[in-house]
Amino acid sequence: MSGFQVDDFIAGWVGGAASVIVGHPLDTVKTHLQAGHGYRNTLHCILTIYRNENATGFFKGMSFPLASIAVYNSVVFGIFSNVQRLITQYRCGQEKAVPTLSDVAFASMVTGLISVGIGCPVDLVKIRLQMQTAPTFQANVNLASGGASHKNILSSQTVYRGPIDCIRSVLRKEGICGMYRGAGAMIFRDVPGYCLYFIPYSLLCYWFTPEDHSTPSALSVWLAGGISGAISWGTATPMDVVKSRLQSDGVCQNKYNGVKDCIIKSYHNEGMQVFFRGITVNAVRGFPMCAAMFLGYELSLKAIRSRQAEPDV
Repeated sequence: MSGFQVDDFIAGWVGGAASVIVGHPLDTVKTHLQAGHGYRNTLHCILTIYRNENATGFFKGMSFPLASIAVYNSVVFGIFSNVQRLITQYRCGQEKAVPTLSDVAFASMVTGLISVGIGCPVDLVKIRLQMQTAPTFQANVNLASGGASHKNILSSQTVYRGPIDCIRSVLRKEGICGMYRGAGAMIFRDVPGYCLYFIPYSLLCYWFTPEDHSTPSALSVWLAGGISGAISWGTATPMDVVKSRLQSDGVCQNKYNGVKDCIIKSYHNEGMQVFFRGITVNAVRGFPMCAAMFLGYELSLKAIRSRQAEPDV
């Protein structure tokens, strides 16, 4: 049996970097819709961000995800590929065995569980940087100050100077547990979410690959990755809303005491529709982001392995 392979981690890093560059602007819109208040719809949210912060507002907090989410996706693809490979080899007793859907599902669940250890702090910092000048913060300050102007609030009440300052602030005020705020919601989102991520991708790649080809084309990978991403992110929206609210909580005030409390309060105050806030952005954003991620991963993996296969001169 072949052992642990590093190739998937390297290719996952490339795919992760590609996904951040493509998906971060819509991720910012999604976070504002889910954790903020005062937006009538997606278009109104986009226009509000642009009016308040110009085009740079859509890329707020991108430097940290570009560095960290690339590592996070490296772990995701590395764990998934190695776990799937080892399970399949153990079940079949041969190295080149084809994984079943149960192999893919089990590897997906293991990936979702383990990846929270890295993904939760990354998401928390990203969301707090995105939300620190959101209308939620403006409304709270207005109540306390008797109606200060919106422009002055945004310019004078920026909470964090950057990702490092955000990490220091969270650790100083909340300790290491503060970096894992929303971890429970993230587990409930990612364990089933990765099943609805890798299983559709595997099936679509199989269906899109002609019988006379052993591997899917770049177009097939791009299309399968985009569709699986839209499915996964769309269905994950309810728990993604809870996670975003828990992680943005604490920028200006603490409103929630855990996953259950957040669900109850959100439902009581805003109804069932609150858990589907941002579902359109999630699905639309999921297609190009995941298409870029899987394409970057597969092309990088192919390049790495073809280079390894070259005979030494």
